[in-house]
Amino acid sequence: MPDRGRHSGRAGEPPDHRRVVACFYAARWSANAVSRPKVRSRRQMRELALRVLFEIDVGKQPLAAALARVQPDVPESDWPFVRALTEGTWTHRVEIDRALSDVAKDWPVDRLASTDRTILRMAAYELDHLDTPARVVINEAIELAKRYGTDDSGKFVNGVLGALYRRRDKRHDNART
Repeated sequence: MPDRGRHSGRAGEPPDHRRVVACFYAARWSANAVSRPKVRSRRQMRELALRVLFEIDVGKQPLAAALARVQPDVPESDWPFVRALTEGTWTHRVEIDRALSDVAKDWPVDRLASTDRTILRMAAYELDHLDTPARVVINEAIELAKRYGTDDSGKFVNGVLGALYRRRDKRHDNART
């Protein structure tokens, strides 16, 4: 059985990213595609943002180059969301990783499957910095995890983001009093 990151239980071995990479670099994302359809939904924009963040985190690509590759796929009116989500997530990843470590104590961020880590970072940023309702952010992250992660990713992402959201609500309640 291939190593599946945090789900495999094998310490010190890198997760198997072939499934994720295959999804991201399928023909529909190909730079050689003759006609690439424009992105039409927020879910598709989040998928593109996930692709960019995965490329720069795992593939060690520069942020600007990864964003430039997806920009032709995004309608001009939707570009600010994609750009804000990717740039903001990447810029705030250290503080996001600290917050994730606080709520997922048994799972060090560097040991998480790369897709799960990227989805969690992206959702955590969107929860704290963008105006999207929390329920939407969490549901979208769960759907991305189910689609691109392992069999248990959806449940894991749901649990971590739920704990992060409850922690955030407590902080906001304390700040108001």
